Amino acid sequence: MPEFKPNTLYYGDNLQVLRDFPSECVDLIYLDPPFNSNRNYNVLFKESAGVEAEAQIQAFEDTWHWGIEGTTTWDTYNQIVQKQDEVGRMLQAFVQALGHNDVTAYLTMMAPRLIELRRVLKPTGSIYLHCDPTASHYLKVVMDSVFGATNSRTDIVWRRTNAKGLAFKGFPRDHDTLLYYTKEAKFTWNRPFVAYDPAYVEKFYRFVEEGTGRRYRLSDLTNPNRDRPNLTYEWKGHVRVWRWTKQRMEEAEQHGIIQYSSTGLAAQKRYLDEMQGQPVDSIWDDIEPVQAHSKERLGYATQKPEALLERVISASSNEGDVILDPFCGCGTAVVAAHRLGRKWIGIDITYLAVDLMQNRLKTTFPGDFKKGVQIDGEPADEAAALALAEKDKYQFQFWSVAKLGGTSRGGQNKKGADQGVDGVIGFPEVDPEKSGKAAHDFKQVIISVKGGNTGPSHVRDLIGTVKNESAAIGVLVTIKEPTRGMIDAAASAGVYQSNFTKKSYPKIQIITAGDIVHGKMVEMPPIESLSQYKAAPKAKRGTQSSWDI
Repeated sequence: MPEFKPNTLYYGDNLQVLRDFPSECVDLIYLDPPFNSNRNYNVLFKESAGVEAEAQIQAFEDTWHWGIEGTTTWDTYNQIVQKQDEVGRMLQAFVQALGHNDVTAYLTMMAPRLIELRRVLKPTGSIYLHCDPTASHYLKVVMDSVFGATNSRTDIVWRRTNAKGLAFKGFPRDHDTLLYYTKEAKFTWNRPFVAYDPAYVEKFYRFVEEGTGRRYRLSDLTNPNRDRPNLTYEWKGHVRVWRWTKQRMEEAEQHGIIQYSSTGLAAQKRYLDEMQGQPVDSIWDDIEPVQAHSKERLGYATQKPEALLERVISASSNEGDVILDPFCGCGTAVVAAHRLGRKWIGIDITYLAVDLMQNRLKTTFPGDFKKGVQIDGEPADEAAALALAEKDKYQFQFWSVAKLGGTSRGGQNKKGADQGVDGVIGFPEVDPEKSGKAAHDFKQVIISVKGGNTGPSHVRDLIGTVKNESAAIGVLVTIKEPTRGMIDAAASAGVYQSNFTKKSYPKIQIITAGDIVHGKMVEMPPIESLSQYKAAPKAKRGTQSSWDI
């Protein structure tokens, strides 16, 4: 059973993880739930035939289906509708109106998660649901039924692309929506500001003070309320109803913040460098998406810019508060929360995403995670590893490859025609036939994961794959101890001789799930880091990002 522990990554179904959390334990929730918005509307709203197997959510694979009757989506729908509360009636109405399709399946699976998210949110807490126009209007109705329509603060529009050209028929979809709700009427709020637009500064802060070079504008010092006897007096030959008392006017003049017109009428100097900036409104067009050249880019398809999450977190939480992202993905919310001095919790159903988040935290904040990142839900013993292999062979594959320091071949997708290659590890080598920079070479270790019974034929298959892929070493991951025939077949492959280390390594290696749990690694030439992910830029806690995006 998961234990509520801030600054922890949870591997598992967020619904099950959340149900074990205590009520009112987090201050802010940000979620970017997966949904295949790129699919054609005609497909999304196509009535399910009831013959598709229920799809599991993989990292980057973001479609939920109804599946056949009796599967999870159907059970969830029946449980919610039977209650006949506001959420149940809302969901039933959606299905009756739209039918059994991917959209209503998505809403069905989101409803119980939003109910749990409301339960764990503190009374002063806020929630931001990030979505795109494909489902935002439906999700808003679900949010209204769960959090209450009166607790909807605003719908934030983030312009994520700048669509140009004539390739579009109609208006291009170039924005996302953040549905911003609070749990109750009193909530944490720190108004965000952005720098003034240069054109605005030139127009309104057009004066430059001699000697200091400070920009300023003039503000009227007369009082709009004409019935203020205590503020009516003569100043520099002008009798007016002033905004300030005479004493304060004298103090302001001594500090040099009053300027006089040609007629001698007083006005206040308002310096640009003393202004907080332009208050942020509900249209966010100043934060660019993660570009191909961005320093923070990790190659995760749905990665959001840290600046976006920093704005959300800064506005709706304080230092020391707990931030929750139940669909963590590559962990941008977690990284932004840690950077801003908040505690955090990240949950994801794929080990691939959890491993990516772990690596991102360790490389971004190396001083804070010298002992690693807490992960709840990953196999801690051999029995748990075997249970994972039996429950979900793909997640067992991702876990095995990640623990060995490799990158999953084909990323997050379900296994297809992978030719026996489930993961790879790269390492530096030297080409003895060349000199200088040209001598630097790069070799690969191939990882093949088998979740069922294995025998010598699997070893021989791996030997052939290593040869076909021109790899240096092959690793076979098994759930059981290898047989004598497997060990002999592996030994027959010989060794790999490294020109870089001048050492030899077994050409074919067999590693069991139990070995992985106990920390066994591949015998191979050393590399700088076992992680095969792109390293995130280093940062210090308590500072905001400054990406060149």
